[in-house]
Amino acid sequence: MNPFDTPTNADHGPLLTIDLGALVANWRALGARAGAEAAAVVKADAYGIGIEPAVTALAAAGCRTFFVAHLSEGIRARATAPDATIYVLNGLPPDSSGLFAEHDLSPVLGSHEELLEWAGFRQSGAKVRPAALHVDTAMNRLGLWAGEGLDLARERSGVIAAAGIGLVMSHFAASEDLANPANARQIAAFAEIAAAFPGVPASLKNSSAHFLPDCPSYQLTRPGYALYGGNPTPGQPNPMQPVIGLEARIIQVREIAGGTQVGYNGRWTAPGRRKLATISLGYADGYPRNASWTDITPGGSALVGGLRCPFVGTVSMDLIIVDVTHAPAGAAVRGAPVTLIGGELDLETVGAGAKTIGYEVLTSLGWRHARRYTGL
Repeated sequence: MNPFDTPTNADHGPLLTIDLGALVANWRALGARAGAEAAAVVKADAYGIGIEPAVTALAAAGCRTFFVAHLSEGIRARATAPDATIYVLNGLPPDSSGLFAEHDLSPVLGSHEELLEWAGFRQSGAKVRPAALHVDTAMNRLGLWAGEGLDLARERSGVIAAAGIGLVMSHFAASEDLANPANARQIAAFAEIAAAFPGVPASLKNSSAHFLPDCPSYQLTRPGYALYGGNPTPGQPNPMQPVIGLEARIIQVREIAGGTQVGYNGRWTAPGRRKLATISLGYADGYPRNASWTDITPGGSALVGGLRCPFVGTVSMDLIIVDVTHAPAGAAVRGAPVTLIGGELDLETVGAGAKTIGYEVLTSLGWRHARRYTGL
């Protein structure tokens, strides 16, 4: 048994399989494509697959730099990778500099207030790793205004020097859309920023930007979603290996007559005689409720004996009903497994069926499932 595996839930049944070998292969492929060091973004509990197993596998493969969202995630990553560089994307919370120093973490500084606080702490004699500087080139979410960043760089001293900046970075707003003119504007804006900080490593590429033409890799790239098998090139074949699979078990099978209403509030009505299977999984397991299939709105589906079968009715807390009328003989029986994520039901397909995106599906899966890690 892998040390990260969790016990099988005999009374429940869902099984989340996570291929850490595929995770590492995706990281290597992106690094090779970029021709630069690839970091790994392991925020949101490594996009739902678990910080500890993800960081363990990636560090063993040679990953030296990780990005998390929160200080607490950084502390977990540090316990797993004692020698890595770990950046905290959501910045420097007030009066938290001591915790960053204690756990050897680097804040991504995105405001003048954060810069001043970190510089003051560093000048007090505290031993800290270099911080990153986030300059906003389009998102209007986090980071210094581009003009602010350039003004500070031109000082050649002052708060930038005092803060000990070891990386300058920005974040794409639409890199998955190759035709979006905002990409070229951001590339040009960041080129000016990077040039204003000579000798300081720079980072711009997220997952999808690895596939953007004419986008420099600089010294460090920051893949996230693509590491976990998400498609960084929407509308085109996915160049990444799948990392996760999700199965649940059928707990009851029944036949219903045409005109029968199904699920909460009777939102789906059988158009004819149907065979239905109820599976032991629902939104409490992180599967989106918006995957419900009603008389008006299509929703999600499951693979039953390899055949794609639609949900019917509302996804409830612990259960989903699937129309298995056309499933292969013997596939839709009590105790049989069905696939919720895997094969043709990749993250993008599941996300579309739930009126959301694969990112949300992936990061919502939680720990109610039994987990089996492979490839470590």
